[in-house]
Amino acid sequence: MRSDAREAAFKVVFARLLGGEVGQGARTGLYSRAKLNDEEKAFAERLISVIAEHREELSDALSAQVTRFADYRIYTADRAVLLLALAEIRYFDEIPPVVSVSEATALAQKYSTEKSADFVNGVLGGIINA
Repeated sequence: MRSDAREAAFKVVFARLLGGEVGQGARTGLYSRAKLNDEEKAFAERLISVIAEHREELSDALSAQVTRFADYRIYTADRAVLLLALAEIRYFDEIPPVVSVSEATALAQKYSTEKSADFVNGVLGGIINA
């Protein structure tokens, strides 16, 4: 499922935000543990590549939307989730934005604080309704 691929991509993006590099071998192991098929691996790789290629633009868009918080106040897990969803919304035309928001909210609920899902939902809702 793409949800599993998103979760694997989230882990890579999260590690990179913390200053780590996740090489191809580590990603292959991650995908294997998640039991991703070839299509799901390709989706995760595409998502990771789009975020790497457009990171500055995506970060700027998030900063413009989240005006009440300084960048350093956004939890790293929330930022990773937001980058994933925003990349999908902007660069994956085949995925409806509401699906990206729903998946991001689920990831935030699983990997961040109890208020993070509402925060992520609010930020992304503001972006898609702008």
